Amino acid sequence: MAHDDSLGPDFSFELAAKAQGFSRVCGIDEAGRGPLAGPVVAAAVILDPDNIPRGLNDSKKLDAETREALFAQIVKSAKIGVGIGDESRIDRDNILAATMWAMAEAVQNLSDAPHYALVDGNRAPKLSCGVQTIVAGDARSLSIAAASIIAKVTRDRIMVALHDEFPGYGFARHKGYGTAFHRAALLELGPCIHHRRSFAPVAQLLAR
Repeated sequence: MAHDDSLGPDFSFELAAKAQGFSRVCGIDEAGRGPLAGPVVAAAVILDPDNIPRGLNDSKKLDAETREALFAQIVKSAKIGVGIGDESRIDRDNILAATMWAMAEAVQNLSDAPHYALVDGNRAPKLSCGVQTIVAGDARSLSIAAASIIAKVTRDRIMVALHDEFPGYGFARHKGYGTAFHRAALLELGPCIHHRRSFAPVAQLLAR
């Protein structure tokens, strides 16, 4: 039966993996593939089936306050690993490779190695366990939804901290995405050390 996305994510992918004998299943997602500045952050989460926070959903569908509240609950009840691909890695390897690296790093940083991984999207990092990619997985799998929240909140916090260092770009507001305000600031101030030099708007500025 097709999943009805309007119902929000559920635990069916995890239960199917467990039925095949994979007892520890993690969800993996990332935040920050599109921005012009800051790192790409991936998270891997193994939920406790008996203690799943209520209200988990694709982080993009939640407001900041709800994400922060759920972040705290996930940290308390689940096993979490985070991987951070910085700007230099993104510029050196490209954003897809940096994302895959961050995802593998997130799994590496779990306290218990998973037996199976559910990955948001249609590409998966090389892992030493079984892997299933799920398009729109953050709206379909509770474990991926939890990972999307951990990745998004972690990255937003990094960008708020970068705002203190480089206040002119408005990082706290747009988190490095290429908003009109951010592009205007880039034009006026030029890129800072946290801008992705391989991304077209930044590269074009540097080529001037």
